[in-house]
Amino acid sequence: KLFFTDYGNAAKVERCDMDGMNRTWIVDSGIERPTALALDLINKYVYWVDIYLDSMEVVDYQGRKRHTIIKGRQIRHLCGLAVFENYLYTVNTDNLSILRINRYNGTDVQSLARLDNAKEIRVYQKRTQTAVRSHACEVDPYGMPGGCSHICLLSSNYKARTCRCRTGFILGSDGRSCK
Repeated sequence: KLFFTDYGNAAKVERCDMDGMNRTWIVDSGIERPTALALDLINKYVYWVDIYLDSMEVVDYQGRKRHTIIKGRQIRHLCGLAVFENYLYTVNTDNLSILRINRYNGTDVQSLARLDNAKEIRVYQKRTQTAVRSHACEVDPYGMPGGCSHICLLSSNYKARTCRCRTGFILGSDGRSCK
């Protein structure tokens, strides 16, 4: 799945399949300007920052169990968001500091470091990497991902795929080759 935020005509947090199909709103009320987003892949939770409401919230993948982690001035200008173990990590653009916030109750807000010009944050740790199973976009014997001549996108599950073409090409009638 692909998770993303939008604050165009109607602010929302959404998800879809990797090929863009099955687009679903998971949060569409009580939200104004969602920006940073992070996933808890193990427990299947979506965290986001709303920079208009000065809040950090969470829901499960279906949009249920919504609650506010923290709200107020101390998180006014946040960008970037990452989750690791019991904490959320984010960047405060006012003072360029990296913040650590307890993700269960919003307490224990700590400034960890200062970085000039930081706008995003990621946690790379072996335990956060999910095991990769065999999937529909694996390279075939001819070196083509999922048998697609240009781009292979996973569909509704890891066994299904959709082929797409680079700009300027159209998908052939076989659904795999681009012309």
